[in-house]
Amino acid sequence: MQMARKMALVDYDRCHPEACEGGVCLAERACPSGLLRQEAPHEIPMPEPSFCRACGECVRACPQQAIRLYSS
Repeated sequence: MQMARKMALVDYDRCHPEACEGGVCLAERACPSGLLRQEAPHEIPMPEPSFCRACGECVRACPQQAIRLYSS
C-alpha cells in the first residue's frame, strides 16, 4: 500500500504577487528548500511539487492563501 504524499500547489486564480511587497512572492521567500521560483517581480511563482517536503512554510506565508498542501 502506497502512502499519499503531500505537496504544495499554487491556486493561480488566488495568486496576486503584486499584492506582496515589491511584487516579490512572500511564499517563495519563505520556502526553506527554494522550490517556488518567481522569474521576475509581479509574476506568479512556479512550484516544483515533486521535491516539496510539505513543511507548510509557503502556505503560512502567502497573504492571499493561494498555496495549499494537497495529497497526491
